[in-house]
Amino acid sequence: MPEPPTLVRRGRLLRIGAAVVVLLAVAAYLIVQYVSGGRPAPRCTVVSGNGDGASYEFTSEQAVNAATISAVGTSRGMPERAVTIALATALQESGLRNIHHGDRDSLGLFQQRPSEGWGTQAQIMDPVYAAGRFYEHLDKIPGYSRLPLTVAAQRVQRSGYPQAYAKHEPDATLLAAALTGRAGASLTCEGRPSGTEVRKPGDPAKVRAALVRDFGRGVSPAAGAGGHDVTVPVPATVDSAEGGERQRGWELAHWAVANSSALRIERVSYAGRDWIAGDDGGRWSGAVAQAAAGTEKGLGEVRIVTAQ
Repeated sequence: MPEPPTLVRRGRLLRIGAAVVVLLAVAAYLIVQYVSGGRPAPRCTVVSGNGDGASYEFTSEQAVNAATISAVGTSRGMPERAVTIALATALQESGLRNIHHGDRDSLGLFQQRPSEGWGTQAQIMDPVYAAGRFYEHLDKIPGYSRLPLTVAAQRVQRSGYPQAYAKHEPDATLLAAALTGRAGASLTCEGRPSGTEVRKPGDPAKVRAALVRDFGRGVSPAAGAGGHDVTVPVPATVDSAEGGERQRGWELAHWAVANSSALRIERVSYAGRDWIAGDDGGRWSGAVAQAAAGTEKGLGEVRIVTAQ
């Protein structure tokens, strides 16, 4: 029995409407690709320092926030395990993005709520403040470093989905090892602008200000002789229960790489190794053999060069 004319017309209209939606979606994609030159967002990659092949890829925006979370933790004397817990929590709560929305009045990297006493909206949207508040609460938990990550994170966050933190522990562990400096030369970024943004000269003053913002007054970045560079001393007497001078240097070097897109950094040098920005993802080149033998030179200073 043939379908009524009304149903036939309705079906035809639905098919036409679906086709139009698909065409609009394709057109929108092509426009974005044309405007952005067909390039995806700048990427970063962290690899395991244990040689087991583990890796994690993330965006430059996430890298900046992860580097801030780590720097705030180490500047407070928190161990690598605390940084891992904080990073896993932020991965679950916000995807390491400083978002302006969430459940009820939740905000920021850790989805902290002004109504629960975490701070004002403006304070919570400051990644340094938000990370500091997280560590402040974590540090009050007896034996947190020996607890399962989900338990430690949940005692701070009081989430409705406490087991969700567990799936982020492997990636957070890789990030923490790199960003605390324990795994040297393990973080790379493309270091190029996002989308259609044209690469402009960097500002060494902004790099110095960002270093002090994240690490506090414990760093003493200075203007380099070249006019476009920043030197960050790494004191040989640095007191670190988890690595000392070399680890502190790699922590600062990796922070610079993580911030390369945001601060227009094109070169980072430390311990005879060099990272140079580029669409190929950037690579650490240099004295690999010396590093393996423990005879690295140039451990006392990190050099950061901004784009000219």
